[in-house]
Amino acid sequence: MNTFRTIVLILASISFIIVIGGAVYEHVGLVPVWASAAPASLTMFQGEYAIRPFRFWMPIHPITVVLLLLALAFNWKTERRNFILTTIVGYAIVLAVTFLYFVPELMSIIQSVYATTTDPELTQRAQSWEFRSQIRLGSMLIMAFILLFGLSKPSETLRRRY
Repeated sequence: MNTFRTIVLILASISFIIVIGGAVYEHVGLVPVWASAAPASLTMFQGEYAIRPFRFWMPIHPITVVLLLLALAFNWKTERRNFILTTIVGYAIVLAVTFLYFVPELMSIIQSVYATTTDPELTQRAQSWEFRSQIRLGSMLIMAFILLFGLSKPSETLRRRY
Protein backbone atom coordinates (compact mmCIF):
# COMPACT_ATOMS: atom_id res chain seq x y z
CA MET A 1 0.00 0.00 0.00
CA ASN A 2 2.89 2.38 0.76
CA THR A 3 4.18 2.07 -2.81
CA PHE A 4 0.71 2.60 -4.28
CA ARG A 5 0.09 5.76 -2.25
CA THR A 6 3.48 7.07 -3.35
CA ILE A 7 2.74 6.33 -7.00
CA VAL A 8 -0.59 8.16 -6.78
CA LEU A 9 1.13 11.16 -5.20
CA ILE A 10 3.82 11.10 -7.90
CA LEU A 11 1.13 11.04 -10.61
CA ALA A 12 -0.68 13.94 -8.94
CA SER A 13 2.61 15.86 -8.73
CA ILE A 14 3.37 15.22 -12.40
CA SER A 15 -0.10 16.37 -13.43
CA PHE A 16 0.19 19.51 -11.28
CA ILE A 17 3.58 20.28 -12.81
CA ILE A 18 2.16 19.75 -16.31
CA VAL A 19 -0.36 22.50 -15.50
CA ILE A 20 2.53 24.75 -14.49
CA GLY A 21 4.44 23.80 -17.64
CA GLY A 22 1.49 24.80 -19.81
CA ALA A 23 1.24 28.12 -18.00
CA VAL A 24 4.98 28.78 -18.33
CA TYR A 25 4.82 27.98 -22.05
CA GLU A 26 1.93 30.38 -22.54
CA HIS A 27 3.64 33.13 -20.54
CA VAL A 28 6.90 32.77 -22.43
CA GLY A 29 5.65 32.03 -25.95
CA LEU A 30 2.10 33.31 -26.37
CA VAL A 31 1.04 35.97 -23.89
CA PRO A 32 3.81 38.48 -24.73
CA VAL A 33 2.73 38.31 -28.38
CA TRP A 34 -1.03 38.66 -27.98
CA ALA A 35 -0.76 41.21 -25.16
CA SER A 36 1.68 43.44 -27.04
CA ALA A 37 -0.60 45.45 -29.33
CA ALA A 38 -4.23 44.43 -28.99
CA PRO A 39 -6.39 44.06 -31.03
CA ALA A 40 -3.91 43.77 -33.92
CA SER A 41 -1.86 41.21 -31.94
CA LEU A 42 -4.87 38.95 -31.27
CA THR A 43 -4.94 37.27 -34.69
CA MET A 44 -3.62 33.99 -33.27
CA PHE A 45 -7.03 33.52 -31.59
CA GLN A 46 -9.07 34.33 -34.67
CA GLY A 47 -9.93 32.67 -37.93
CA GLU A 48 -10.00 29.10 -39.18
CA TYR A 49 -6.51 28.27 -37.91
CA ALA A 50 -6.71 29.97 -34.53
CA ILE A 51 -4.97 28.38 -31.58
CA ARG A 52 -7.31 26.67 -29.12
CA PRO A 53 -5.60 26.57 -25.69
CA PHE A 54 -8.80 25.33 -24.03
CA ARG A 55 -8.15 21.93 -25.62
CA PHE A 56 -5.29 21.60 -23.15
CA TRP A 57 -6.76 23.45 -20.16
CA MET A 58 -10.22 21.85 -20.12
CA PRO A 59 -9.03 18.24 -19.55
CA ILE A 60 -5.87 18.88 -17.51
CA HIS A 61 -7.57 20.64 -14.60
CA PRO A 62 -10.13 17.88 -13.81
CA ILE A 63 -7.45 15.20 -14.19
CA THR A 64 -5.18 17.09 -11.78
CA VAL A 65 -7.96 17.65 -9.24
CA VAL A 66 -8.93 13.96 -9.30
CA LEU A 67 -5.31 12.85 -8.88
CA LEU A 68 -4.75 15.29 -6.02
CA LEU A 69 -7.91 14.09 -4.26
CA LEU A 70 -6.87 10.46 -4.72
CA ALA A 71 -3.40 11.28 -3.38
CA LEU A 72 -5.02 12.94 -0.36
CA ALA A 73 -7.31 9.97 0.26
CA PHE A 74 -4.50 7.42 0.02
CA ASN A 75 -2.12 9.51 2.12
CA TRP A 76 -4.66 10.74 4.67
CA LYS A 77 -3.08 8.98 7.63
CA THR A 78 0.49 9.90 6.72
CA GLU A 79 2.74 12.90 7.29
CA ARG A 80 2.08 13.87 3.67
CA ARG A 81 -1.56 14.83 4.28
CA ASN A 82 -1.04 18.51 5.16
CA PHE A 83 1.25 19.10 2.18
CA ILE A 84 -1.30 17.61 -0.22
CA LEU A 85 -4.18 19.40 1.51
CA THR A 86 -2.39 22.76 1.32
CA THR A 87 -1.84 22.25 -2.40
CA ILE A 88 -5.48 21.25 -2.99
CA VAL A 89 -6.81 24.28 -1.12
CA GLY A 90 -4.42 26.61 -2.96
CA TYR A 91 -5.28 25.03 -6.32
CA ALA A 92 -9.02 25.35 -5.58
CA ILE A 93 -8.54 29.05 -4.87
CA VAL A 94 -6.53 29.47 -8.09
CA LEU A 95 -9.21 27.63 -10.09
CA ALA A 96 -11.97 29.76 -8.55
CA VAL A 97 -10.13 33.00 -9.35
CA THR A 98 -9.38 31.67 -12.83
CA PHE A 99 -13.04 30.88 -13.43
CA LEU A 100 -14.30 34.15 -11.98
CA TYR A 101 -11.71 36.60 -13.35
CA PHE A 102 -9.03 35.23 -15.67
CA VAL A 103 -11.17 33.30 -18.16
CA PRO A 104 -13.90 35.95 -18.55
CA GLU A 105 -11.33 38.74 -18.90
CA LEU A 106 -9.26 36.73 -21.37
CA MET A 107 -12.34 35.89 -23.44
CA SER A 108 -13.36 39.55 -23.44
CA ILE A 109 -9.90 40.60 -24.64
CA ILE A 110 -9.32 37.94 -27.31
CA GLN A 111 -12.81 38.23 -28.77
CA SER A 112 -12.24 41.88 -29.59
CA VAL A 113 -12.90 42.77 -33.19
CA TYR A 114 -9.72 42.58 -35.26
CA ALA A 115 -8.17 45.86 -36.31
CA THR A 116 -4.75 46.69 -37.73
CA THR A 117 -4.37 49.45 -35.17
CA THR A 118 -3.51 49.23 -31.49
CA ASP A 119 -6.04 50.14 -28.83
CA PRO A 120 -4.03 51.45 -25.84
CA GLU A 121 -6.82 50.66 -23.37
CA LEU A 122 -7.22 47.08 -24.63
CA THR A 123 -3.45 46.60 -24.69
CA GLN A 124 -3.26 47.85 -21.09
CA ARG A 125 -6.00 45.39 -20.07
CA ALA A 126 -4.08 42.56 -21.76
CA GLN A 127 -0.84 43.51 -20.03
CA SER A 128 -2.61 43.83 -16.70
CA TRP A 129 -4.10 40.36 -17.23
CA GLU A 130 -0.60 39.05 -17.99
CA PHE A 131 0.88 40.56 -14.82
CA ARG A 132 -1.88 39.13 -12.62
CA SER A 133 -1.55 35.78 -14.33
CA GLN A 134 2.17 35.76 -13.55
CA ILE A 135 1.30 36.20 -9.87
CA ARG A 136 -1.10 33.26 -10.20
CA LEU A 137 1.68 31.21 -11.80
CA GLY A 138 4.07 32.14 -8.98
CA SER A 139 1.58 30.89 -6.42
CA MET A 140 1.26 27.64 -8.36
CA LEU A 141 5.04 27.20 -8.26
CA ILE A 142 4.98 27.60 -4.48
CA MET A 143 2.22 25.00 -4.28
CA ALA A 144 4.28 22.62 -6.43
CA PHE A 145 7.21 22.92 -4.03
CA ILE A 146 4.89 22.19 -1.12
CA LEU A 147 3.44 19.15 -2.91
CA LEU A 148 6.87 17.84 -3.87
CA PHE A 149 8.16 18.41 -0.35
CA GLY A 150 5.31 16.16 0.79
CA LEU A 151 6.85 13.38 -1.28
CA SER A 152 9.91 13.53 0.99
CA LYS A 153 7.78 12.59 3.98
CA PRO A 154 7.30 8.95 5.01
CA SER A 155 4.48 7.04 3.38
CA GLU A 156 3.85 4.93 6.48
CA THR A 157 0.57 5.35 8.32
CA LEU A 158 0.94 7.44 11.46
CA ARG A 159 0.51 5.52 14.68
CA ARG A 160 -1.79 6.90 17.35
CA ARG A 161 -0.09 7.81 20.56
CA TYR A 162 -1.96 6.98 23.74
